[in-house]
Amino acid sequence: MIYWQLFLAAFIPGILGYGGGPASIPLVENEVVKHYEWMTVQEFGEVLAIANSLPGPIAPKLAGYIGFEVGGILGVIVSVFASVAPSLILMIVLGSILYKYKNSPKVQRLTLFVQPVIAILLGVMAWHFFLESYIGIGLWQTIMIACISYLLIEKWKVHPAFVIFAAIVYGGFML
Repeated sequence: MIYWQLFLAAFIPGILGYGGGPASIPLVENEVVKHYEWMTVQEFGEVLAIANSLPGPIAPKLAGYIGFEVGGILGVIVSVFASVAPSLILMIVLGSILYKYKNSPKVQRLTLFVQPVIAILLGVMAWHFFLESYIGIGLWQTIMIACISYLLIEKWKVHPAFVIFAAIVYGGFML
């Protein structure tokens, strides 16, 4: 039963997550944190931070980690396959149709209308992460980490993976 749940938890965001990784992250969070309760918001945020620092698409990385935590090696296989299956199916079945109409004004307008929805979903997720960190380590430390991270990434051009790693280490010492 757990493998079916892992399959659904990775497959459903793959179907509904139009636009790839950024759009599917809140959907994966909903399945993993709220629906199946395999992780807390804080744990999911840490997994997301680590997954973002690694190369490649975000959904299979999240699925692989979550699959391993919940179902071991077989859980990884099931979750990663389920996360790429919707795209694989769409590429095989609808690839030629999409290629035929790729320059259609209607298709281009649809893409423009979906972008604000993705931005709102990411904003809601960021707000939830902020509230969780505020509860976990306090307001001033949360603001300090955000400001230092912003300066490191934007002003001093430090790679985000190093900033994420430093924040994880800092958070580990604070807990």
